[in-house]
Amino acid sequence: MSLRGLPAQDKVQFARSKSQLIKVSGTKSRRSTQVSTSAVVRRALPRLLTPAVFSKLGTRGFGNLNAGSPASGPASTSIATPPAQATTMAANDAATTTVPITVADVDPKLAALRAAMASADNGRGIAAYLVPTEDPHMSEYPPACHKYREYISGFTGTAGAVVVTTDAALLWTDGRYFLQAASELGPQWTLMKAGTTGCPDLEDWLAANLPEGARVGIDPWVHTVNAVRNLQRKLEDAGKVVVPLLSDGNLVAKVWGDQRPPAPSAPLRVHDMQWAGEDVPAKLGRMREQMRIAGANALLASSLDEVAWLYNTRGGDVDHNPVSLSYALITTDSAALYVDLAKVVPAVAEHLAASGVQVKPYDGLLADVAAIAASGGRLWMDPARVSYAVYKAAKKATADAASSKKRSREDQHEGVAHGSEVNGHGNGAKTRSTHFRPVELASPVTAAKAIKNAAELSGMREAHLRDAVAVCGFMKWLEDKVAMGAIVSEVEVDEMLTGLRRQQAGFVETSFATIAGAGPNGAIIHYRAKPGTCRSVDANTLLLLDSGGQYDCGTTDITRTVHTGTPTDHQRRCFTRVLQGHIALDSAVWPEGTPGSALDPLARLPLWREGLNYRHGTGHGVGAALNVHEGPQAISMRYHITTPLAASMVCSNEPGYYEDGSFGVRIENLVVVVEKETPFRYAGQQYLGFERLTFVPLQAKLIDTALMSPEEVSWVDEYHEEVWTRVASRLQDEPDLLRWLRANTRPLVEQLSDGTKAGDTVRVAATQ
Repeated sequence: MSLRGLPAQDKVQFARSKSQLIKVSGTKSRRSTQVSTSAVVRRALPRLLTPAVFSKLGTRGFGNLNAGSPASGPASTSIATPPAQATTMAANDAATTTVPITVADVDPKLAALRAAMASADNGRGIAAYLVPTEDPHMSEYPPACHKYREYISGFTGTAGAVVVTTDAALLWTDGRYFLQAASELGPQWTLMKAGTTGCPDLEDWLAANLPEGARVGIDPWVHTVNAVRNLQRKLEDAGKVVVPLLSDGNLVAKVWGDQRPPAPSAPLRVHDMQWAGEDVPAKLGRMREQMRIAGANALLASSLDEVAWLYNTRGGDVDHNPVSLSYALITTDSAALYVDLAKVVPAVAEHLAASGVQVKPYDGLLADVAAIAASGGRLWMDPARVSYAVYKAAKKATADAASSKKRSREDQHEGVAHGSEVNGHGNGAKTRSTHFRPVELASPVTAAKAIKNAAELSGMREAHLRDAVAVCGFMKWLEDKVAMGAIVSEVEVDEMLTGLRRQQAGFVETSFATIAGAGPNGAIIHYRAKPGTCRSVDANTLLLLDSGGQYDCGTTDITRTVHTGTPTDHQRRCFTRVLQGHIALDSAVWPEGTPGSALDPLARLPLWREGLNYRHGTGHGVGAALNVHEGPQAISMRYHITTPLAASMVCSNEPGYYEDGSFGVRIENLVVVVEKETPFRYAGQQYLGFERLTFVPLQAKLIDTALMSPEEVSWVDEYHEEVWTRVASRLQDEPDLLRWLRANTRPLVEQLSDGTKAGDTVRVAATQ
């Protein structure tokens, strides 16, 4: 398979070590109708950002879910190449392949984008264009009008980045999406598999494969300050140039034209104090104290969930996320919300006015940021979250103000000696003090939002109990349907479960697109069923079901894997190893100051002992009636994330295992970090552990107790008893569902004995 259009000049082989580059060929010939591409170059898989901000390739909480879990197979896959040819190329680093480009391969969207690239920057043109997933707020889930990467590539996953050159189109994504991307990309596209061994960064790929002096275009609104700086550093060292196309606008939006969806217009709503637990003035007071400590005159919050949390509002501009396109700007004596004024309904306007928050037009942000910068104010902007466009506007305003002041001084003091200037007096000293000097630290809103208060935790607990009723109801419904001989599609699974959630009090929407993967689709980690192409669940199907709900009080995220018939021994073995990892993490106790990366191996060890693993992180942060993925904490192999797991943070616990083309297993509960009582406190440290929030039974027939310790079996029994205790009282009006819950929360020895009588193959541990 071909990597269409890699520049022929100075091709570079990237060795197993990312830092080692070995030049292997250097032809200057122009491309013909045949594409000759080194397989070694095609293995060059970048990631979009440096480790410090690599989370943007993935989700807020997960980040690079493939990190630490090298994928098998080639690091890149050209969609047009037969699998056998791809395998041969991957196995032989010296091999090259020539694949003809046909007229049928032409992608009209790519052709239009390349035409826009040629005329960009007042006709000077660009050699490559970068299209990330993010919107101007660096959202994991952008609104429909900002789904530029999805539109141009056809890839619908939530993580990835695109590079389009004059003759190449490449998508980078992580291990959650390899199978999905391979099925969604067209023949002009090459899939680059992030996290596979020996792959360079995206920036390194551009530096090595573009010609000297090449200009790389970006939309500065959808790249962070850190991302652009890293790109600039890598490309400038290689003789290339980064071109922020501010006046051109987004080039994909130009291609999209009048087919592009309109900007969202959902109204804002007030987040009730019963679930917020802290009013806006108190939150502003905390932020201003952080500003004082950091020496900042103003603080910009650009992430949508930060704005919603700070001002106790919720919106509906982004599917699955109760947020609104907006910014927050706080000074020592003012606070402003920048949003489409039509979204501010009377109740919200009253709430904001009472909280001391001024409402301003969404597009008024740049002028206010520029005014603060021009006046010499120190603006706190998180370089990992704020767009480069906002940063450039502030920097330009500072430079313009300095230039104006300098001209004014020169008009008034033409006689000032040059010597006084260079010795630090007069204009020279003034010029040095007018450079833009933002406070570049992580947003204090992020950390404050991650530590839930008592009311937020109460809301999360309530949301999970409501959710348990819906999920348990669905599991019983599925069992009954299959028992009657019915066949249920994956889409019907999604619709039924969502319908049951909708019956619960305070339900707003799903917290992400439901993942209902039957059989081999369960191995597609972030699979999305579609009518016409989805699989069905029959009387002998292993189903992975990952779903969640947004309620007025909290956010849920749960995964259960169930079998509608008799699972194989191998499936039960894999499920049990995943369960053991889940139990190990759930039972962990650790000293304060410990990051999630130190705990991640606990969930993997039972799988590692079998020679198994999974290509995603084990846990992500979760918002309180906010985004289902949030940071700064994570439980993953990304060792650069050093944020400690602190009391009152909410995380997921979701190890898994996936066999491509066969099945997938994942078990997910949400947990809250709590203080633990220990016999001792070494060095005076507090010790922490988890409290479970999710209460839905695990399917007993998938558990092989012969592989488990007595303590692990006891954990399952104790968990099921807690599920019964917490959920049963909510099912008093549903006697059939109550009986189902009782049957599925009995001790494992009883459930498995029932299974044996029914004909299931089970092995009950001798210890029982």
